[in-house]
Amino acid sequence: MIWLGRLLRWTPLALVPLAVGLAWFAPTWHKAIFFASVVAIMPLAGYIGRATEDLAAQLGAGLGGLLNATFGNAAELIIGALALHRGLTDLVKASITGSIIGNVLLVFGASALVGGIRHHTQRFNRTAAGMGTTMLLLSAIGLVVPAVFHRLARAYTARELRLDTEIAVVLLLTYCASLVFTLKTHRHLFGAEEAREADENLPSVRSSALTLFAATAAVAVVSELLVDAVAQAAGSLRMSQLFVGVVIVALVGNAAEHYSAVLMARRDKMDAAIGIAVGSSTQIALFVAPVLVFLSYVIAPAPMDLLFTTFELVAIGLSVVSIAFIAHDGETHWMEGVQLLAVYAILALGFYFLPAS
Repeated sequence: MIWLGRLLRWTPLALVPLAVGLAWFAPTWHKAIFFASVVAIMPLAGYIGRATEDLAAQLGAGLGGLLNATFGNAAELIIGALALHRGLTDLVKASITGSIIGNVLLVFGASALVGGIRHHTQRFNRTAAGMGTTMLLLSAIGLVVPAVFHRLARAYTARELRLDTEIAVVLLLTYCASLVFTLKTHRHLFGAEEAREADENLPSVRSSALTLFAATAAVAVVSELLVDAVAQAAGSLRMSQLFVGVVIVALVGNAAEHYSAVLMARRDKMDAAIGIAVGSSTQIALFVAPVLVFLSYVIAPAPMDLLFTTFELVAIGLSVVSIAFIAHDGETHWMEGVQLLAVYAILALGFYFLPAS
């Protein structure tokens, strides 16, 4: 694992200039720019995640929780904002879907598989996991209601956009309440009493803040290149923008969470692993999605609604049901990891073969 950590530390230094150079000197090489941007963003997201964790460990649970909420999904927010600015609303909604199903199925599935191979049975806090899956159920309800309303209204109206915006407000307020629950009133359920290992070796606040600022700025630059190239690259690769958003863009934005959750599971820290997987999905649905809705009023050609496709809603619903079944007994093993990965693979194949609308 040491060599992988070093690789994640140094690769952005080469990949970011490569992506920028391709965009500057070969702007028509859309596929090369797209893939270079994808690979460059993943380690940069790791930088952001690590710097945020270091700052949170030094600034306390309250401010640390706020930092995690703000910067924990910085890559998704930046990619989403840039895509909104270019009118790629469907790509933004697809990346939201992909992040939700990817975290609960792919991330936790891989964590349960890797951890289960090393440890026969792994246990976690049922109460904390139950609270997380209930929040995901709320997220699914918030995404399903606009679609049902649209089917019943049979026409898109200003009233429907107002409904979507007010649902976004409810989701964001619920997320704020969940921060109070996890960071203050019931923090003991989420392992807040556990101290970071080797706290004396943490970098200074100034160093972590500079790393966070530099990585976020680099993500903004590379994300712009990715968004510029995504339409042409998807067409030449015979992929729909829905598949690119659900699978590729979502994987890019959540690369840091993927690595961290699997590493925690390998160390038999399943509370941390399921917290990362379910918590990241909750952040996407209750924080990132509402923020992007509000941003769309300012930066997008038209406000973004919460009208997801039927297949996206089915995928989110199946993901929530799957993780709820896995988490209800407070323990997991490698076969449950295989089952979650199988569900993710089936859904990804469905998105790949789904005809572009």
